Amino acid sequence: MVEKLTDRSTLDPLMQAGWAMVDGRDAIAKDYVFANFIEAFGWMTRAAIVAEKMGHHPEWFNVYKTVSVTLSTHDVGGLSDLDVQLAKRMDALVGEG
Repeated sequence: MVEKLTDRSTLDPLMQAGWAMVDGRDAIAKDYVFANFIEAFGWMTRAAIVAEKMGHHPEWFNVYKTVSVTLSTHDVGGLSDLDVQLAKRMDALVGEG
């Protein structure tokens, strides 16, 4: 069972990598900017495969070459380790493609 994140220090590396807390929510967000739409969509496809395997899905929005991502675990009403793991995987996918 997934539990709400209690050790907030696990967020520190994510904050240094460009993630930020969302005002009014227990969630983190980041904008990814790619060279063009094809690169953005390719990254979204790779991220979708990772998310599906994890059983944890992002809130995201895409316009042209920018993908805005928000992560929170709805089942626990806030951040969980799943969000930390998915954020790290999404960051790692930027260089793969």
